[in-house]
Amino acid sequence: MIQNDTIIALATPSGAGAIAVIRISGPEAIAIASEHFESVSGKKLGNQKSHTIHLGYIKEGANTLDQVLVSIFKDPHSYTGEDVIEISCHGSSYIQQQIIQLFLRNGCRTATAGEFTLRAFLNGKMDLSQAEAVADLISSDNAASHQIAVQQMRGGFSNEIKVLRSELLNFASLIELELDFSEEDVEFADRTQFKELLKRIQKVLQGLIDSFAVGNVIKNGIPVAIVGEPNVGKSTLLNAFLNEERALVSDIAGTTRDTIEDEISIGGIGFRFIDTAGIRETEDIVEGMGIKRTFEKIEQAQVILLLVDGPQLVSGSQKLRNTVLDFEKLKNKNPQKPLLLLINKADMLSKDDRLQINQHLENVHFISAKRGIGVDELRHSLLNFVNTGALRNNETIITNTRHYNSLLKALEEIEKVQFSMKENISSDLMAIDIKEALYHLGEITGQVTNDELLGNIFANFCIGK
Repeated sequence: MIQNDTIIALATPSGAGAIAVIRISGPEAIAIASEHFESVSGKKLGNQKSHTIHLGYIKEGANTLDQVLVSIFKDPHSYTGEDVIEISCHGSSYIQQQIIQLFLRNGCRTATAGEFTLRAFLNGKMDLSQAEAVADLISSDNAASHQIAVQQMRGGFSNEIKVLRSELLNFASLIELELDFSEEDVEFADRTQFKELLKRIQKVLQGLIDSFAVGNVIKNGIPVAIVGEPNVGKSTLLNAFLNEERALVSDIAGTTRDTIEDEISIGGIGFRFIDTAGIRETEDIVEGMGIKRTFEKIEQAQVILLLVDGPQLVSGSQKLRNTVLDFEKLKNKNPQKPLLLLINKADMLSKDDRLQINQHLENVHFISAKRGIGVDELRHSLLNFVNTGALRNNETIITNTRHYNSLLKALEEIEKVQFSMKENISSDLMAIDIKEALYHLGEITGQVTNDELLGNIFANFCIGK
């Protein structure tokens, strides 16, 4: 997949702006740029040092396209490991296209999605997990996902994998050597040390695998379903979380007939709130479809908020008993999910009302979605459901599904090797399992790869990165 041509793309978002950056990378990048750049100092780009910036004009013959700043990054000290030119021009869409088209006519090719980062990987500027972290960093929309992406881009995760793989590779070499001298019945690999290494690798891999549960929700946002009967204030609560009129609010029961979703950041963690249709018996076909979707969203949610109308709750003992039953039913059906019972319109409840509710229900949150009472406390409660200890301690957290699958396969092979050691199974069979473990660890960092894998990974990048 190594390319020897010169590529070009817009590195900033398309559209008009104050400035735009056009990136060129490849063996002819400096030469091509020099042909169409006239420095105000009269100097030629090809004679300038790396990591310098030059003011001048992009010209096509006698025609001046724009006044620009040109940055030079020479091989190998650049993002891609090739000669790189970055042109900072005025942000007119017309100017951007005129400059790009000029270079396309004179030796450049349009870069494909992620091709600059692909070249950085192929030229050894970063490994594959670091390259994937670049995409995660670009798409990060909260502090937690940003922190994880930065740590991975710096090589924290890949360094752990490389060390483990290197130690395992060393023992694999010794076992392969034993096979060459199998008739002489000698052992080059210290079995006691090997057992300790396998135990350590298993512990590290299991820890990384376990971290995916946290990393996945941090990366994709934690889905929170707001459920309850019609007209209890679910849409009002969603609006209170978002501080905007996102959902339509009405005194008419059944206003929300479909799910409404939006995301906010709480303490640097993304939460995706889902306002669902009110649960009740109905003959309305459209409302019925919305209620069916409500139960689907409950299944998908990580956290469930059951909202109840406070004044209705204390209006009769039967209503209170039904709420207790509903709460227990929802909790039993979703035993692994945090479930919060929210008593809405708490500003309309007396002290005696609250005491009555507390006698029948435990750990309730009294709120007023309309007035914003108790909403901040509710945000803190939601944040407590996320295990951010590993994040605070800068521990490695896995967010990438590809990495997760490779770790699972590597752990499976390591456990096979441990079983072989325990049962004194022949070294040649054990060597096969060690090779498989090395292969799956190598997949993560790109020490083992293929064109199809690289194509799938970099196709998800934006053009220009």
